[in-house]
Amino acid sequence: MTVLFRIIAAIAALGVWVVAPAASPGQGSSQSGTDQGGVATSPAWPSPNTGSGQSGSGRQWPSGSGQWDPRTPPSGTGAGSGTGSSQSAAAATDEQSAGLVLVSTQIDFGTASAAGTGMVIDSDGIVVTNHHVVAGSTEVTVTVPATDKTYSAEVLGYDATTDVAILQLDGASGLTTVTTDLAAVSVGATVTSVGNAQGGGELIAAPGTVTALGQNITVNEDNGTTADLTDLIQVNAAMVPGDSGGAMLDAEGEVIGMNVAGSTNTSDQVGYAIPITSVMTIADSVLKGVSTQSITLGRTGFLGVQMTTGTDVTVAGLISGSPAVAAGLTVGSVITAVDNTPIAARADLTAILASHQPGDQVAVAWTDMGGATHTETITLAEAPLA
Repeated sequence: MTVLFRIIAAIAALGVWVVAPAASPGQGSSQSGTDQGGVATSPAWPSPNTGSGQSGSGRQWPSGSGQWDPRTPPSGTGAGSGTGSSQSAAAATDEQSAGLVLVSTQIDFGTASAAGTGMVIDSDGIVVTNHHVVAGSTEVTVTVPATDKTYSAEVLGYDATTDVAILQLDGASGLTTVTTDLAAVSVGATVTSVGNAQGGGELIAAPGTVTALGQNITVNEDNGTTADLTDLIQVNAAMVPGDSGGAMLDAEGEVIGMNVAGSTNTSDQVGYAIPITSVMTIADSVLKGVSTQSITLGRTGFLGVQMTTGTDVTVAGLISGSPAVAAGLTVGSVITAVDNTPIAARADLTAILASHQPGDQVAVAWTDMGGATHTETITLAEAPLA
């Protein structure tokens, strides 16, 4: 049975984390969790590992004949080996590299980092990549290999279901863009996968062919859950971790898809790409400021408190340097109101924070462990990307 993996970064929430008493961010907790409406339930804080076939706390690259998602975290340690395809891969040519960029992220305020690939679709610095490349990020930077110039990037919006995110590079102009081919793709067509292989900071090209269209797959997340991806292009190109968000090129060097997931073993190699028509449709909605049931625009406001499990709003921990710390919130405090709206359950707090943007000021009321009451006006920061 073929098992497909898409590795997800540390789980973040809308300014609120839910933790078991012993958990602490950045310590590689082995607890698993899922993001449920913006509240991460018992999340792991994984230590990233390097390379195909590597394993480690909170995130795993299966060893031997294994499965992978084509994005690799570039730091940390692990052990294991992976198997590849007999098809050759080599440094991408200038033509194959045109419009492609290297994406790097800091996750959960620098407790981890990750790397992937992106494609420039507008010369003023609009880049598309996979949502999972930037998921959990608190900082995103993008490097243009041709000029070796690095830009800070803002996540304008994303569709987690389709696994597409749109970035805006700060101060970018005159960038080379990819050329897209929106025509129907045919089985048997020659393709080339190009991406930031192994997160090594170099674009690598791997040839192959289209083996199937309209494929629906289930990928295994690192938190023990699964997710469904639909209507994908299946190829046999030798993609490797780090290629996520990279280009699937046709014989004319035009982009027909975005690398997203795959499985590798000794007898077969299967990779998948999101059709570029789907990617551009999502990008168009985000750039027009249109949110939908699946498309989220920008980031939400961030308070920086960790809550205990259950439904109450007792502060179990605080994120260093967060607005909550600056305001004087302490562990054991019970949040009672935000902007004069009573907080009776954790869901109330999550919902209010989800309605605010970074920079918004909110009045937060709480009772500390000694019974004293407090109210402070707090300027919300930028939440890690859900």
